Amino acid sequence: MNIDFIKENMQLHEKELAVVSSGKEYTFRDIYEEYENALSFLQENAVKQGQVVALLADFTPVSMALMLALVECDVIIVPISKTIKQIDSYLRVSETEVFIDASGDSLRIKRMGNVVEHPMLLQLRETRNPGLILFSSGTTGEPKAALHDLTYLMKKFKKPGKVLRTITFLLFDHIGGFNTLFHSLANGGTIVTVQTREAEEICQLIERYHVELLPTSPTFINMILLSRAYEKYDLSSLKIISYGTEPMPESTLKQLNKLYPEIKLKQTYGLSEVGIMATKSEASDSLWMKLGGEGYETKIVDDILYIRARSAMIGYLNAPSPFDEEGWFNTKDKVLIKGDYLKILGRTTDLINVGGEKVYPIEVESTLLEMDEIKDARVYGVDHPLTGKMVVAELNVDEENQNRDFIKKVRGYCKDRLERFKIPAKFVFAEGNMHGDRFKKKR
Repeated sequence: MNIDFIKENMQLHEKELAVVSSGKEYTFRDIYEEYENALSFLQENAVKQGQVVALLADFTPVSMALMLALVECDVIIVPISKTIKQIDSYLRVSETEVFIDASGDSLRIKRMGNVVEHPMLLQLRETRNPGLILFSSGTTGEPKAALHDLTYLMKKFKKPGKVLRTITFLLFDHIGGFNTLFHSLANGGTIVTVQTREAEEICQLIERYHVELLPTSPTFINMILLSRAYEKYDLSSLKIISYGTEPMPESTLKQLNKLYPEIKLKQTYGLSEVGIMATKSEASDSLWMKLGGEGYETKIVDDILYIRARSAMIGYLNAPSPFDEEGWFNTKDKVLIKGDYLKILGRTTDLINVGGEKVYPIEVESTLLEMDEIKDARVYGVDHPLTGKMVVAELNVDEENQNRDFIKKVRGYCKDRLERFKIPAKFVFAEGNMHGDRFKKKR
């Protein structure tokens, strides 16, 4: 694929800071040299157009350069984050032919011996266009493998965008992480990489390198607030905190906005199946947003959001097509409508049906998080012989509050703020993290 627009931009900004990684600074000239080294590495190892190539890595100058080189070589790329445990499953489903491990100090390459047989992979190979395979982050069942023709996803990066210093919180194999990488390279921005994705480290990096954009998840925002790490570091360089990947508790959003009224809090919306859409939040403390952008169409059917996109995936490698005959994708996100604005309530799959009444976990979680004693909360439904489902709330609290008296206090708090059927019928105390490797709440 022709990525001259990115290479030209890198040469134009060759003396400017491109990447900060493990305390070292790299200019765009450095990254361009890494890109040329990556091209040579692929040629020396006979990586050819159309092959399925998996890349195990996190964000580093070497892995970024390899991503560019793989796109240039028109291969089908399978990015895999270092946090992924089911690597063998990813390689099998994607029919990976070449595996490159860039997670250590040196590159390792391995021929997998797989034969590409999937019709969609063979069809994409015939077009001679590069591809991208992204795996879903679902917590149940085998992750779905979404196959994209990269020429459509890359078009958006040809248009000039904001030049910002951005931290790579979203993972290497996430559609948001992919967007962060190529937006920065195409616009002369600076990428600041992370090692642990701990609240303390993120806040420290923001202060040290004057980070302007933090793309993250509501779960991690809550972790920052709980840790109070923001009190130890100067975060005044931040211009934007963008959040997505899961519903945002309104109480968390308002708390963050109250702490940092000068920072723009922007809700994002993207899916592995259709890419990242343009959004405009009504206000920093509001969950209402406009959704769309060039190449995207939306419609609401029975309060469910549907999307049709030119950048939509070709299909799943291991599941039936989710598109209808007209190309519409059912997001399964329940929404409210207010003029041109939408408010996402949550996935229909997360909805709890209590005797015919619908409960969205995020509303209950937002209420629970208003209590100072509750560090985090996860709400879900379990079977009930009379009502079909009952609401259960899992609470992360200090040991001193893990008792019946505190549960009574929480129940009373909910009674004053929630309808009766939304009040959790059962409370349990958390024994571990409520989020997965991608910092999304487990459902």
